[in-house]
Amino acid sequence: MVVTPPNLFDAAAQCLDCTGVDAKLAATHAAAQAFAAGRLGCAGAAPPQAIRAPGRPPRPRLVPPRALAQRGLGSTEGRAALVHAIAHIEFNAINLAWDAVYRFRDMPAAYYADWVRVADDEARHFALIAARLAQLGHAYGDFDAHDGLWEMATRTADSCLARMALVPRVLEARGLDVTPGMIERLRGVGDLATVAVLEVILAEEVAHVAAGSRWFTWCCEREGREPQAAFRDLVECHLRGSLRGPFNAQARLQAGFTPGELAQLDAWAT
Repeated sequence: MVVTPPNLFDAAAQCLDCTGVDAKLAATHAAAQAFAAGRLGCAGAAPPQAIRAPGRPPRPRLVPPRALAQRGLGSTEGRAALVHAIAHIEFNAINLAWDAVYRFRDMPAAYYADWVRVADDEARHFALIAARLAQLGHAYGDFDAHDGLWEMATRTADSCLARMALVPRVLEARGLDVTPGMIERLRGVGDLATVAVLEVILAEEVAHVAAGSRWFTWCCEREGREPQAAFRDLVECHLRGSLRGPFNAQARLQAGFTPGELAQLDAWAT
């Protein structure tokens, strides 16, 4: 049984610190249920510490992105490697959502409701994709992975505005762009079981990116910045204006991107 602290920020820290996969999923669901029931307050917790690596199991081994092996989808091993990569993204997304709660203490109540819900969703997504990975004869940790998502979290630890712009609206939004193509390729090789899981994740990730858009805009208003210009400046500063297309315009519009931002994305990709 998971004992959840009575303070939301302490509960978020507990979820972040869990090293075991099962423990992190259980703590996440317990904290989300306690928050929904009104049992987690938002006052009196210690201020956030300097950002550090979250709790994670000893595997997968983390390597530079270029060191990851490339495998085709024509083999079970290749499909398992793809599913493992998605599982790693979802595991990181749990930590990213909890750090968004833990780190930024001066946000409205609706902000915390959004990111607690996202953490709970991401834990459920991880469980779905891990179950599919098990059907393919593997477990999380069997393949190498990289740490790009958390590296961006460390670079945006001092600014909620930058975090909302660059994690949900850039790194996580990339899933909206590439998942439809994955689904078609997997359907082409007859892997309908993985397709079914990815369709669930894709549909629900739109709302997660939309939460990033919503709170990015809110932070821009608080700081007196124009959102499109702020987004452009942050991408050019942190990513040198380099984003890969093509972009899923329909999903991104649903997730709160403006037509002007989509035009800027296309300009960066050319």
